[in-house]
Amino acid sequence: MLFVSAISELIANDKPLIIKYKGEFLFPQVICYTDKFFGGDFPTEADYKDEFIIKEINNNGWMVMPLIPFAYDTVDYNLRNPAPTPPSNTHWLGTDDEGRDILARILYGIRLSVCFAVLLTGLSSIIGIFAGAVQGYLGGRTDMLMQRFQEMWEALPQLFILVIVASVFEPTFLTLLIIMLFFSWSSLTSVVRAEFLRTRNFEFVRAARALGVGKWRIMYRHILPNAVIATITYVPFLLAEAIVALTALDFLGLGLSQNYPSLGDLVRQGKDNLQAPWIGISIFVVLSSLLTMLIFVGEGVRDAFDTRKSS
Repeated sequence: MLFVSAISELIANDKPLIIKYKGEFLFPQVICYTDKFFGGDFPTEADYKDEFIIKEINNNGWMVMPLIPFAYDTVDYNLRNPAPTPPSNTHWLGTDDEGRDILARILYGIRLSVCFAVLLTGLSSIIGIFAGAVQGYLGGRTDMLMQRFQEMWEALPQLFILVIVASVFEPTFLTLLIIMLFFSWSSLTSVVRAEFLRTRNFEFVRAARALGVGKWRIMYRHILPNAVIATITYVPFLLAEAIVALTALDFLGLGLSQNYPSLGDLVRQGKDNLQAPWIGISIFVVLSSLLTMLIFVGEGVRDAFDTRKSS
């Protein structure tokens, strides 16, 4: 699913994959060709669904359209019925209330959600593992102060802060990632802290300390590998949580704008258009399948790194 969504432009797009026009090969997805280039009157980008452009290209060559001739933001103005329309030969999963192809939006939305989840989980894991390692290994006053800070930080009302930020700034992929990172870094801290507290008094750690090995090298080379299994166990759940969080924020209107192919926007449209059940059913199947597969893949990775299960 991730591989298919990664090449969404080649599967769902309103621009041809390749055009042969007057003996010349053109690649509209890479180079912008104007309407004048094909004999039109306008200096803007050519509309490859315009009958004049289609006829001009076919008379002087040929073009290959993607499997789904619609991008995530393409509005179909040739619908026979008012949007949202049910599944058909043109729109396999129907259209939303703005006349956009649901399948195309799902393909692009999966890629956006997974990329957001991977970035958020990776960055928050780095910060959380570092904070937990420092607390667990140093202990004492450092551990106490950092624990109190973490408790106060986790007590902040995340939803209210997101409401305030969304009212001041227009949420983008980067700004939303940074805001979510402020509240998600502490997910692994307690787990890593417990592993470091348990491992720091093992004999091999005390031997390394007696030999003069630096504390940062001990933490990285000797203790951290033992804490990897415990952290990997939680990673798939963090990925699923990040996708759910992004979907929920988009559903509430606090996340990405409608310029992005958001799965949460499809959830909202499914709620607002109960007379069009194909929207709600499609996004339910996609979200449930995506989250289930992520957890299964994560459990497989965890078992692969678990030395107790190696033969």
